Amino acid sequence: MSRTLKTSLLALAVVYQTYGQGSEEYGSGLKINIDQNGSKYVRFIIWNQIWSRAIEMNPGSVVNGQPVDWLYDIGIRRARMLAYAQINKRFLILTHFGINNQTFINGGAPMGGMTGNGGTFTSGKKPGIFFHDVWNEYAVVPSINPETNKANKNSLYIGTGLHYWHGVSRMTSASTLNFLAVDAPIFNWFTIEFADQFARYFGIYAKGNLFDRLDYRVHLSRPFATNLELPRSNGLPILDRAVENNTGSNSWIQAGYFMWQFLDKESNVLPFTVGTYVGTKRVFNIGGGFQRMPNATKHFVYNGEDTVISSNTANIAGLDVFLDLPFGGASNQAFTLYSVLYNHQWGPNYYRTVGIMNEASTLKDPNYTGAISFNGFGNTRPLIGTGQIWYTQIGYLLPKKFLAKKVRGEQPLNGSPIINHYPNTKTRIDRIQLFGAYTLHNLERIGVPVHSIDVGFNYFIAGHHAKITLQYSARPHIPIDNGLRQEGFKSEFILQTQVFL
Repeated sequence: MSRTLKTSLLALAVVYQTYGQGSEEYGSGLKINIDQNGSKYVRFIIWNQIWSRAIEMNPGSVVNGQPVDWLYDIGIRRARMLAYAQINKRFLILTHFGINNQTFINGGAPMGGMTGNGGTFTSGKKPGIFFHDVWNEYAVVPSINPETNKANKNSLYIGTGLHYWHGVSRMTSASTLNFLAVDAPIFNWFTIEFADQFARYFGIYAKGNLFDRLDYRVHLSRPFATNLELPRSNGLPILDRAVENNTGSNSWIQAGYFMWQFLDKESNVLPFTVGTYVGTKRVFNIGGGFQRMPNATKHFVYNGEDTVISSNTANIAGLDVFLDLPFGGASNQAFTLYSVLYNHQWGPNYYRTVGIMNEASTLKDPNYTGAISFNGFGNTRPLIGTGQIWYTQIGYLLPKKFLAKKVRGEQPLNGSPIINHYPNTKTRIDRIQLFGAYTLHNLERIGVPVHSIDVGFNYFIAGHHAKITLQYSARPHIPIDNGLRQEGFKSEFILQTQVFL
């Protein structure tokens, strides 16, 4: 095989593995070759994820000035564009920008519109596009030997910029294009919009492979500045309750993740890990990682004479396993499993909640007299805290024949009513994938375990390139008047349409 052909096949394989699991009609996607053999190229990725939701709100919630028990809405979960270029075998440049989480009431830019929203920080109009990733990378030891075009068992790439090459777990660097469930559980991005810029840090990273099977990524990064006020009650300090505050710190994050690949090898050209390959790849990986962030939080402590402020180093560790296994021969069924255990140490009683595209006010309905949720209002739920989190998701891809059907090609151009056959008739195979997920939070601040459940299915029209996902989520209801014990669940239905090119 000629060197030119090998290089062309390699470039195509990189594109397919990086954003594969799609339609045969998609090919290599929006890719512009700079040379004849395709070894130098510019690649574009464009995607939209639109959510339609029905949400059972936490007790006492107010949306747009009105008490709400159930909320129904449509919003933009993600609308983004990514471009990367390989115009030299040693260099890669990547830029990724877009918006997230726009609803009718929030997600927009300040002064984004004056009709009904006053241009306040809660504006839902004209969101500001921002950069998610901006980095440059140099191949010290490339994965493909440039002289022989053969794979190296060991490789090393070094990059700098606003990056996504995380430590701790596989899902900490998850791609948003090929989730198994409708979305990530969010606690996989444990510093989201706190010490990072939408799960990205400024720093330097190294990544590659060792011994052909060990995928590694490590980074040294500077966290974004945080300065939350330490908690007080009636003006008096609340002891032993850590909050995000790295004021005065000149500390850097140290992190890494290491993954042994037993079956098919995954691409690490880009950091984005795949949630499900939809029956196209045999993967079994076991991984582990860490992140250390000195002076990440602060808390009040009594030293026997006075109340002083103490700083805490955030130490996070994770162990995970990922299995994606096709079976059944021509029926192309597949089983997917991902399970991860996190151990978080952020300082005493550190606790944080999240509500994706949360439209509720931070104020309680003045007419509501019952117990409110420990997590606040809207669709907020536990995110992270000092303690442990266990998350597991499984998926089952139904056989091909389940939705196989004949589809007609283009009619002959003469349009004659006598000629009514369609010569390009072929079989189109849409796919259905069922999934479920379970989360256990065992956090110091709550004191007792709490549970979350997600179930749903993916309807793949053209793999991940065009899919519809329906998910039901049951998040924990934790009233403040019952010793922070979970009392059942609050419900949320999400219908997502996704297209990426």
